[in-house]
Amino acid sequence: MTLDQLKVFVAVADHLHMTRAAEALHMTQSAVSASIAALEQSCGQPLFDRVGRRIELTAAGRLFVGEAQAILKRVAQARDALSDLAGLARGTLTLHASQTIANYWLAPRMNAFHAAHPGIRLELGIGNTTQVAAAVRDGLADLGFVEGEVEEPLIVRRRVPGDELVLVASADAPYADLDTLSAHDIAAMPFVLREPGSGTRQMFEAACRRLGVKPQAVTIVFELPSNEAVLSAVAAGAGATVISRLVAEAGLKAGTLKALPLALPPRNFYVLHHGERDRSRAAEAFVGFIAPPK
Repeated sequence: MTLDQLKVFVAVADHLHMTRAAEALHMTQSAVSASIAALEQSCGQPLFDRVGRRIELTAAGRLFVGEAQAILKRVAQARDALSDLAGLARGTLTLHASQTIANYWLAPRMNAFHAAHPGIRLELGIGNTTQVAAAVRDGLADLGFVEGEVEEPLIVRRRVPGDELVLVASADAPYADLDTLSAHDIAAMPFVLREPGSGTRQMFEAACRRLGVKPQAVTIVFELPSNEAVLSAVAAGAGATVISRLVAEAGLKAGTLKALPLALPPRNFYVLHHGERDRSRAAEAFVGFIAPPK
């Protein structure tokens, strides 16, 4: 039993005439007759009675026609669904991102993409760089967005426009007015940092090494799991931190935070996808939306 045979059967059942059914299907009458014969053979019973020059559905045929029509309808719906997905008319795209990217960079881009493709449902999970990479690796996320290094052999990274890091402290901190920072200043300064595994922490430790300061020699008074908690502690005078300018911008403008003179390289963001899984049309469109090819 094939879909083509079901299509022919439903057409003959509608017309109760082989020639008219053949014309509607753009087939020869002999091909239609052969298809019906093959279907009846596979069913093990006749579906039509031949009454003189007319044909009628048998009892089995009358029962079967409803099932055949339902099958063909479901197939058509499935084809429509695939067509919708290919045309970005509907679907689901699961994103995972590190906190900074999710809260300050990705959300407005998700909103703009949704406005362009309202049929695509966007789901967002938040974690640190290590957790986001694991979600992509394990197939829990279609795309991941991180700012840290990723050491996963199955994951492909692509750079997208990012932001910059800044060393900030409370405007009232005793070291807030330093014109320059030496390795000694960094080693003596208290810090409030994100947890190990976060992209911001990785960038801070790399900056320390460039200054000749071993990361383990830095005084860390608090290790906190969110940017908001870090900034709250810094504003209260607990210590300095290296953080995204996107995150610190409000505090810098308000004067509650002060940027310190530490040269930090521009920070790239990366979009991750699994190297051995096909990206959906929605995923391809989203990457192209946030980072159009040059």
